[in-house]
Amino acid sequence: MSLKVVIIGGGSSYTPEIIEGFIKRHRYFPVSAITLVDIEAGKEKLEIVGQFARRMIRKSGVPIELEWTLNRQEALIDADFVTTQIRVGGLSAREKDERIPLSHGAIGQETNGAGGIFKALRTIPVLMEICHDIQKICPNAWLINFTNPAGIVTEALLKYSPHKKVIGVCNIPFNMKNSVAEMMNCPANDIQIEFVGMNHFVFGKRVWMRGNEVTGQVLQKLIHQEGDYSPANIVSLGWSKEFLQALGMLPNPYHQYYFQGAAVLEKDLQAYRENGTRAEVVRKVEKELFIQYRKEELNEKPKELENRGGAYYSDAACSLMESIHNNAGDIQTVNTMNNGSIPDLPNDAVIEVNSVITRDGPQPLTVGPLPASVKGIIQQMKAFEELVIRAARSGKYTHVYQAMVMNPLVQNEGVARQLVDELLEAHREFLPQFN
Repeated sequence: MSLKVVIIGGGSSYTPEIIEGFIKRHRYFPVSAITLVDIEAGKEKLEIVGQFARRMIRKSGVPIELEWTLNRQEALIDADFVTTQIRVGGLSAREKDERIPLSHGAIGQETNGAGGIFKALRTIPVLMEICHDIQKICPNAWLINFTNPAGIVTEALLKYSPHKKVIGVCNIPFNMKNSVAEMMNCPANDIQIEFVGMNHFVFGKRVWMRGNEVTGQVLQKLIHQEGDYSPANIVSLGWSKEFLQALGMLPNPYHQYYFQGAAVLEKDLQAYRENGTRAEVVRKVEKELFIQYRKEELNEKPKELENRGGAYYSDAACSLMESIHNNAGDIQTVNTMNNGSIPDLPNDAVIEVNSVITRDGPQPLTVGPLPASVKGIIQQMKAFEELVIRAARSGKYTHVYQAMVMNPLVQNEGVARQLVDELLEAHREFLPQFN
């Protein structure tokens, strides 16, 4: 039986990670064809990644045919799974998302705050077009979205695109699970975490090790800084004893932006002065990665890819596809419709939640009411995300301003107006709905 995967954004430096994932899982997820797709601006990188991926497959000996193209519609023919890992505007757009907010004393993170808003505004219309193509050409295919801000993008697609077989994935829950396993000195499969919240704003409500609850033990290790699950793109500041005890749950690395905002801003400004924005750091990492990828003798994923910040990406994406294909019924953490899992949020809100994975997609497990300590801020974050989606679809200045001023990392009407004006101008080329 043929099994085809299409990777949109195939010229990404992350692609070797997912190729490795397909190779490792080939016995249970027998992909027979992979097509990498990119745009004209990414043609050179697509060729480099494509040649490297072929060398990886050839070394492994698995029977996968790999091609690459700039023709998205042609690539989608007969696809069973489609993954998206795009960056509209490239790293130069990310640099503006980071630099402009920092110039106004606001956090300039690419998926949170002002930067995250504008990444969503650029991305949602493009993913909408992709979903229209999928629905027309391969309507039975599952779209696995890894494009950030993953939760906002996934909700926009599930609510407003014609294609409903959409699931969002993120490596943060994987990072947290694997890092907790390291803290507890056990295999990752021995750890289960009950997650509650949304993408980049998810909490580990309870933790089990081999069926026994160990939430308190893990919190103690975090209090004593015996573990850290921050990805390469977020430097951990650690958490105070008082905060962790009051919270009673595991925060995720992105919570630093909301609960340690002043310290994060100071750190980001210092890093900007010394090394430039994170986008500039990533540009240097990518330059080195593509030097490696060009080497004809290289036929396995280089260690340096871990510096890119996408650790466990292939595990999250490939495990999901494998479980859908095999109707596995296992539990994974994904971004999907709430459907009553959290009664304090709308049923059609997208949340990041443990779900049973079947051939019909994720079935979210019931979480129950939000813990009192985080109920208000999670509801505020969801309302903010809805404002971003509305702005991306309408192209109205008032709507994007509302989203900006209600963002917990901005919440200053004067600064919000300056950020909206400057970011709309900076990203004019990639925001046709606002022109």
